[in-house]
Amino acid sequence: MRISENIQFKPPFMLRNGHIQSIMASTGPRRALADKMLANLHSEQLTIKTEAGVALTADFTTSNRIVDRNRKNFLVVLLHGWEGSSKSAYIVTTTYTLLVNGFDVLRLNFRDHGDTHQLNKDIFNSTRIDEVGDAIKTFKFQNNYENVLLGGFSLGGNFALRISADRGEELSIKATLAVCPPIDPNNAMKKMNKSFFIYHYYFITKWRKSLQKKLAFFPNPSIEKLLKNNKTLSEMNAAFIPALTEYKSPEEYFKSYELIGDRLCNIKSPTHLIMSLDDPIIPTEDIHQINENPFINREVHHFGGHCGFIENMSGESWLQTRFVELFERYI
Repeated sequence: MRISENIQFKPPFMLRNGHIQSIMASTGPRRALADKMLANLHSEQLTIKTEAGVALTADFTTSNRIVDRNRKNFLVVLLHGWEGSSKSAYIVTTTYTLLVNGFDVLRLNFRDHGDTHQLNKDIFNSTRIDEVGDAIKTFKFQNNYENVLLGGFSLGGNFALRISADRGEELSIKATLAVCPPIDPNNAMKKMNKSFFIYHYYFITKWRKSLQKKLAFFPNPSIEKLLKNNKTLSEMNAAFIPALTEYKSPEEYFKSYELIGDRLCNIKSPTHLIMSLDDPIIPTEDIHQINENPFINREVHHFGGHCGFIENMSGESWLQTRFVELFERYI
């Protein structure tokens, strides 16, 4: 596994703080920038139904700019993080930059994300990668794309890497880009529990709201009781994981989607991991637990926070152009 030493994200001094970078990734100027871009995106909102009967929603946007005709054989698929959506600021701003550079983009929502709680009875969990891969396969076939460029942020980056490892050839994945993916989710949960309280508040609030939306469509007294009696992230993990998944404990569940060891050994196309040393949620040192694979390149930056990499006070992110730079290598 190679590490890129000569590429370093260098924000202005006032933005060299991991918490500032992480918070600005989804709020403030970047959210305002994303909303402005979103208003100008002429996207098709669609529901993709897989052969297994799962329904996932997505936003599909075709670029009106022809940089080169070969680019139209490539579909960029972007995957958001936990409790994010296809309209998350980091997804929208990246999409906009890709479109300007001639790429067609599919922003895919996970189950129970992006106000889709009514579509599937069973609740989302991080092991449901088959349905995401199936949705990509269905859309790719129906729209005659030859190749896929796959990108993901945070948990979406973890999904992207597993899908590339398991189904890269089947889906014709030509390159994968994962930003701040949880590599050892048990370590990531431990770090988040020790980090700034705002991250715990953010995720627990969004998770609880998501479960409440689910219950509005699929009432379940036992889940309602668990939701009422468990308030913290640790309490909810301990209560909900045995109740809603096949795993007996949070530790067993988090281990099921870790990327350590040989988990990514079957990746056979160029893959880039982008992480930052000041990420307050993901332990960057876990990147060294991934076994050697000549197709995997890693970029570890001093700054960037969690999926931030904000380069100015207008909320623009260095990641927007980095996606274009890397994907253009493989078309």
